[in-house]
Amino acid sequence: MQNIFVVTHAQSEHHVERRVGGWYDTGLTKFGVAQAEATASRLRQLISDPNPALISSDLKRASETASIIGDELGVPVSLDAGLRENSYGEAEGRPQTWLDQRIVAAPDHNRLDHIVVKGAESKRTFVDRIYNSMANLPETTNTIIVTHGYALTFVISYWIGLPLEHAGYVNFSASPAGITHLAQGGFFQNKVVHFMSDTSHLPQTSN
Repeated sequence: MQNIFVVTHAQSEHHVERRVGGWYDTGLTKFGVAQAEATASRLRQLISDPNPALISSDLKRASETASIIGDELGVPVSLDAGLRENSYGEAEGRPQTWLDQRIVAAPDHNRLDHIVVKGAESKRTFVDRIYNSMANLPETTNTIIVTHGYALTFVISYWIGLPLEHAGYVNFSASPAGITHLAQGGFFQNKVVHFMSDTSHLPQTSN
């Protein structure tokens, strides 16, 4: 049996400031730290393996979440820039309203190579690097991945075998510090999504 637990990073400063994330490199808020601590405790309950692999996006909000998990489980964090969020180019760090007024939706005939705002990654580039990181995961029984809300869609897409060429039409919703459990095993070696973006372990409000 192989288990992958995917964590979307906890609440970040860009969330409360209502700024575009992408590669804009902000850390966790105080409430985000509390969310990450609750997530770490929940992972301890879910994972009996004393030495799971722990791999994280190298952006602060993800790596800080992963560090809290690593401290709780007593395992080191490996950073992988391939697990970063989609880059939004010149919009990064600007108010979300700035992007909302300028973003250009992808046409149906070009959903993978279209650029939504100047300097942004195409979805093809974004999905390809997520798929590459997933293809190079260590061969361990239990792996924890800490990534971002939009990136989670393509972690799951890779797991269920969705071809990159079909990725322009897929999106799964995710919440900060949510946990997704992917698994493969049993007689048929099916790949399973046991649950997605579970937040039942989290504190409900920020102070």
